[in-house]
Amino acid sequence: MSIVWELDFYSRPILDENQKKIWEILVCESPLDTRQSPDELFQYTQFCPSQQVNSIWLREALAEAIAQSKQTPEKIRFFRRQMTNMITKACEELGIQVIPSRRTYTLERWLEQRILGFYPKHPGYKPTAAASSFVQYQPQIPQPLPDALEYDKWAFVTLEAGAFEEMNEWDIGFSEAFPLSMMGLAPDTPIPGIIIFSSRATPLAGWMSGLELAFVRFDSAESARLLLETGASDSWILATLKDSQTLAEAQGFELTKQNAEGVHFLAIQSTPTSESFAGFWLLQELK
Repeated sequence: MSIVWELDFYSRPILDENQKKIWEILVCESPLDTRQSPDELFQYTQFCPSQQVNSIWLREALAEAIAQSKQTPEKIRFFRRQMTNMITKACEELGIQVIPSRRTYTLERWLEQRILGFYPKHPGYKPTAAASSFVQYQPQIPQPLPDALEYDKWAFVTLEAGAFEEMNEWDIGFSEAFPLSMMGLAPDTPIPGIIIFSSRATPLAGWMSGLELAFVRFDSAESARLLLETGASDSWILATLKDSQTLAEAQGFELTKQNAEGVHFLAIQSTPTSESFAGFWLLQELK
């Protein structure tokens, strides 16, 4: 199995003796299937003085993380767009692929835990600076799906959380998942999903896997539609909802997703009777 890391390098709500914000690198391993134990995932952290914030320090810290883990990641995900240049330079100098992504579920959960429970206990903590640790970007204007992602039809579906314990045994082409134990979901929790059907299921799933999937959301701001969010900020119009029944199902999808801590899934099959999946991705919309 490939190794994927999630990375954050940014200032924290802690001041040094000169009243300058201390920076910190957080690195954690992305779980890639439902059976990985969150407790077994690699983590690394190191504080950085404000006067040493640059790609050289970051590269050296990443090299130390690699030495500690004894494994070099195939790729590294990060979510802070303003740090793109520095993170990209440091990773490329180490020969590691770097990807802007909102699929940093483990990292953002860890960061929230530190903001609420770790940093406030640290000398120099400044409560008014804590909000800057979170990221809020203006959403991009949704674009039509690329031609390569055109499909025949789609449907809303639901599976219980316990069903995903056997996901490793399913016949799936392209996929990525995470252990639902990270979210503390009971086995009978309904997990909503969307299945796309296409006669070109395998090439469509291959293209989809290259988009760095983040989450699917129902948008009713301008017209009722399902949006596929990918990368750090890309947004695609997955489907336009034109009848009242489908609109009601979309609203139910959002409510069920909210009750499941934002967890949902996107799947691709050749036909509704197929017993295999060309693609299957567990997703989470983080608030």
